[in-house]
Amino acid sequence: RHLLLVTFLPTLNAIFSFDYQHLYIDIPDIVNMAPLVDFEKQSLLVSVCSIAFNPLFWNIVARQEYHNKLLTNLFGGNSRRACYALAATIFSLGLIRDWLYKSAIQEQPSHPLLQTPISRLVAFALLASGNVLVLSSTWALGITGTFLGDYFGILMDRIVTGFPFNVCGAPMYWGSTMSFLGTALLLGKPAGILITAWVYFVYCLALRYEDPFTAAIYAKRDRERAASGGAVKKQT
Repeated sequence: RHLLLVTFLPTLNAIFSFDYQHLYIDIPDIVNMAPLVDFEKQSLLVSVCSIAFNPLFWNIVARQEYHNKLLTNLFGGNSRRACYALAATIFSLGLIRDWLYKSAIQEQPSHPLLQTPISRLVAFALLASGNVLVLSSTWALGITGTFLGDYFGILMDRIVTGFPFNVCGAPMYWGSTMSFLGTALLLGKPAGILITAWVYFVYCLALRYEDPFTAAIYAKRDRERAASGGAVKKQT
């Protein structure tokens, strides 16, 4: 076995009484490590598909609601009840997605560099920060504000600019991404990091469609308010 020894460790041993005989890098073990990602596992593909499906689903359904009142009509004209139903559906799909993700990476190879104390600390920090972003954004927006209420005509009076929206523009998405990465590091799975990159890409793509559409909804509301205010002034 070829061992790569650090030449100055004997000096450190003399000064600090280190036992350097156990500190080495085993080159053959590193070279012969199993592949970092097992692409033959069907669970990996299922997880990737579920991550892509969720934003695709809620964007299609929400736009159908906005243009055709799809869900509102299904709930007898009650838009708020329809929004709550969509919120429950999205939340449930998120739980299924998270379960599929964790199940998938548990079947994947681990990497020793992702199983160190530092890696675990980073993992816990990401999980904590990610959950803070998700939960605080939900608290700030409420159920209808979080789950596409604006597509149902349930608009907020003003833009939320406090925490966590003063930290990032889409805290729900970026908090979720951080949680994916934190789980990958906590379990020591390189495949989890790869899937996290996919999550990031999917969310970036979703935001390119969602942000302009949402901005257009509120711009229309503001124009209608301005027109209504102008009409009132003319009458007076």
